[in-house]
Order: sequence, then structure tokens, then C-alpha cells
Amino acid sequence: MTAVKGDPTRKADRQSGPDTGLPAAASYFPLSSGIYEIKPGLHYLGEDFGNGEADKRVFQIDRNFPHYRRVKLAAREERLSKYFLTAHLTIPMESAVGQFVTQRLLAEYPNLFGLEPGPAGTQVLHCALTGERLVLGDDWRLRKAVYARGNVDPPYLSIIDALAMQIQEDLALVSLGEDGRDWLSALHLCLPNHWAPDEKIGRDFATIHQPVPEIEPISRNAPKIVRAMIKKGPYVRFAWGLSSDRRLNHHPQPPLGVDPVEWRGRRFNQSTPELYLRIERQVTWGLPGINSGLFTIHTYFTDCKAIKAERRKNRRLQTAIDSMMRASLVYKGISGQEEAILAWLRS
Repeated sequence: MTAVKGDPTRKADRQSGPDTGLPAAASYFPLSSGIYEIKPGLHYLGEDFGNGEADKRVFQIDRNFPHYRRVKLAAREERLSKYFLTAHLTIPMESAVGQFVTQRLLAEYPNLFGLEPGPAGTQVLHCALTGERLVLGDDWRLRKAVYARGNVDPPYLSIIDALAMQIQEDLALVSLGEDGRDWLSALHLCLPNHWAPDEKIGRDFATIHQPVPEIEPISRNAPKIVRAMIKKGPYVRFAWGLSSDRRLNHHPQPPLGVDPVEWRGRRFNQSTPELYLRIERQVTWGLPGINSGLFTIHTYFTDCKAIKAERRKNRRLQTAIDSMMRASLVYKGISGQEEAILAWLRS
């Protein structure tokens, strides 16, 4: 696709080269049944999907990290409150998230993260990929951030904001109150897939997922699902859709001065076909001490030209599109284009 003049995200949205010293991105194809269906699809974290150690990790850091980092920085510079919001987030909740993410990064990537004692009872997290040092209190909250190149604007607001910038995943925290009501208490979403954080923050699981066609059976079991996120697991699940570009940030509201049509994407041209399977690896990890569950979202793209070259995967993608109801085609942004996409896949 042609870049829009003045689009500040296009430079940030280019893929990085393979010279970062990090492993290649994991590969997933969550269309094993060849049928499009809405279901929890939970697997225990660590199940083998063919990616070795990466499948065991909550956070997957790969050679595309610099690219994801640039896109996140561009989102924050545009307007941080558009992408990072909280609702009734308590200090203990913030601390628990900070502690969990920090300790997982130390365990999963001891060569990239290190923790050492700091002055006045603090501790310092060294982040090799960004060159940043995060000074944490004994409550795991952010006291100070030392930036390597002075390129973070605005400065980090909290430990959740700071840690989200050291990883490729977006973060969400779902909490459960004493009255049994659940709500989305924190959301750091710099890589949204056509939905806006401010429309979801503070709302319950059923309301958040209400726009999804055929979601009713799952929504009826929302309390059980939220409790499972907190008390059981950890789990991993996958979601997928089709995209005509590799833009990570598809917030429904484009940045100021950017053409909304170009920003939205989802325009398939059969004569010059560009089509990608946009896959989300979603991990849930329970934090029962704060009666909450952390939800991570890692976005991947697979070029459909590669899928087209593999007969089995091609066929499953075709049947999955064929099985979509009209409302699902609209929700996925391919309504009116599905026949052209299928014709291309079959050609």
C-alpha cells in the first residue's frame, strides 16, 4: 500500500531486519479445524505448537522487537491516554502486576534483564534491549526511569507503562470485586486491532465482548471464565483475522492529519494482492492475591502468499472464510471482499 504523506506512523511501522541477535518470531496457524467459530479455545501454557521454548514463555521477545518498540513509542507520542488507561486500579494491583512481569522477564530472559539493589532500599531493573534502567521501590512500583537515549516522550507514568515498553505484548488486567462484578482495570494497548481502549476500560467481560458476533454462549459464562483466569491456568489461546497490511496499530481513530481510509486498511485488491493472517497469541495468568488476571496479547502476521503455497493451510483458510456468517464477515472487516479473497486463494 502507498504511504500517506505526513503519516507519522509509517516509518515506525516498518519491519525490522534480522540483525538484532534475537530469535525469529514464533509461528502459529490457529485454523486447525478449518471452521470459523467463537469459543474460548484454551490451552495450558507450555503446550507444544512447534516453537520450542517460546511456547513455554508468557512473553515472546524476537528479532522484531525494535519494530514493535518503535510502533509503541509512536503511539505514546501521539497521545498516551489514547492507548494506556486504568479504572479503579489500586496500588496493590499495580504492585502485583509490576512484580509478576518483572520476575517473569528475569526468569524467561536472564540475558536481557537483570535486577540489582539500588540506593535507599530500591532495586534497579536493567533492560538490555532498550538500555533503560527502571528504579523500583520495595513495592515494585516505579520510582524513576533512566532513559538510554532520551527518546521516551512522555516519560513513563507507572511500572505497567514502563514494563509494557520492554516487551512486544500489549497488557490488560481483569479484576473481580467482592460483589462478584468484574471489570477491566488496566489496559496498555499500543497495537489495537480495530478497537479502542477507551471503549473497553472499566467495563465487564460480557460488555467488552458484546460487539463480537456469536459471542452469546461465552458471555453467559463470563463469571466462570473470569474466575478461571484468576484461579486456574495459566492458559494460552489464539485469535485471528485478515489484514491487507502489516500495520500493528489499527486504532479505529487515526492520528491527526492521517487519511482514515488509508489508516483503516482492510482493502483487498485482487490485481495486486496483499493479504496477511493477523494472529494474536493471548496468555492469561492469574494473580489471586489481588483477585485479578493478567492478559497479554502478542500480534503476529503471516503472509497469505505463504499460506496459499501450502495446500492444507490454504484449504483450511478457505473453508474458515466460507463458514463465516455475514455478521462475522462484517466484524472482521472483509464483508464484500470475501469472494475476491477466496478466488485469489483458489487461483
